[in-house]
Amino acid sequence: MLTQQQIKELEEKLLACYAMKSSSSRGRVHKEPEHPYRSSYQRDRDRVVHSAAFRRLEYKTQVFVNHEGDYYRTRLTHTIEVAQIARTIACALRLNVDLTEAIALAHDLGHTPFGHAGEEALNELMSSTGGFNHNLQGLRVVDYLEERYPDFPGLNLTWEVREGIVKHSSAFDKVGIVKELAPGESPSLETQVVDIADEIAYDNHDVDDGLTSGLINEDELQKLDIWEDITRNISRKYAKIEQGKRKYLIIRSLIDAQVTDLISETEKNIRRLRPKTCMDVKRIGRKIVSFSRRMSMSRKPLRFFLMERLYRHYRVVRMSTKAKHFIQELFKIYVEKPGQLPMETQKKIALDGVKRVVCDYIAGMTDRYCLDEYKKLFDPYEKV
Repeated sequence: MLTQQQIKELEEKLLACYAMKSSSSRGRVHKEPEHPYRSSYQRDRDRVVHSAAFRRLEYKTQVFVNHEGDYYRTRLTHTIEVAQIARTIACALRLNVDLTEAIALAHDLGHTPFGHAGEEALNELMSSTGGFNHNLQGLRVVDYLEERYPDFPGLNLTWEVREGIVKHSSAFDKVGIVKELAPGESPSLETQVVDIADEIAYDNHDVDDGLTSGLINEDELQKLDIWEDITRNISRKYAKIEQGKRKYLIIRSLIDAQVTDLISETEKNIRRLRPKTCMDVKRIGRKIVSFSRRMSMSRKPLRFFLMERLYRHYRVVRMSTKAKHFIQELFKIYVEKPGQLPMETQKKIALDGVKRVVCDYIAGMTDRYCLDEYKKLFDPYEKV
């Protein structure tokens, strides 16, 4: 049997000097004995997977509202794809794959129903009470809102996974500021890997979903150099490939090209900056995990295209506007008449205040549950 102590010894032998080892963890808020045959980060990963918040990601929106169709990505499928990409990168760089996977699986636990539209709505509604940031909400979920253990609230995850949740950053994600999680320190390399794996996943898979929905088409994408280069190479190799297979091959090739570039450029950065420990990474004060300048420039037109042609498409804007309306109306009626909340939720008002409790309740909803609640409260013919 491979024991927890042997796992630590293997980490020391196999991982790079700048990787985060479980033996160097800053620990948990609530002290617990070590598990006999799982490292602390393996244990964190398992706790995330078994959480209610993780299961609810199945019915939370990525771009397309859940009832638009069951083909499109949800927060859960997106999260799994991020974890897969992040594991590949972390393994190649000899980082801690268990820590990387735990952060990747937890990085979206604080998301609201209806994607970024839901987050924007709650941020506006909570503007007088601290606002809403889904990274901070994710930390609140794992530290407080999950109720699974008799000895402590939340999941009692390690400092490093909690840091990874709060310091997750991308074009759509703002770093949260939590004093106990060293806001002045750069995030671990494992966190940095998840950040870019997240971007790679949603860029390329939003292209896939956009094409499937018909909101964008390949003729438009063909004008982009990064797309045109990939398709030209595929056409040379597979002259008679079917259209459906061709699309998947293009998406897969785009992901592979970006991951390969990221690993190569990050290795160059590591050789230049020469971090000797995981703490050296935190003191450097800049991101080490990055694309080459050439790849960064190649990705920009694709990201701009997605923003203009997909995320601002009138059908997506309509979905977002409707979503905000549902959340605004639910928030208003719950705050005005909190007696309509479940009893277990009402009990938290004395400690957390009515607005924060309502915010937690709505943020934890799936798209489907949010729509059902709206119908129950505002449709006179719907049973309550």
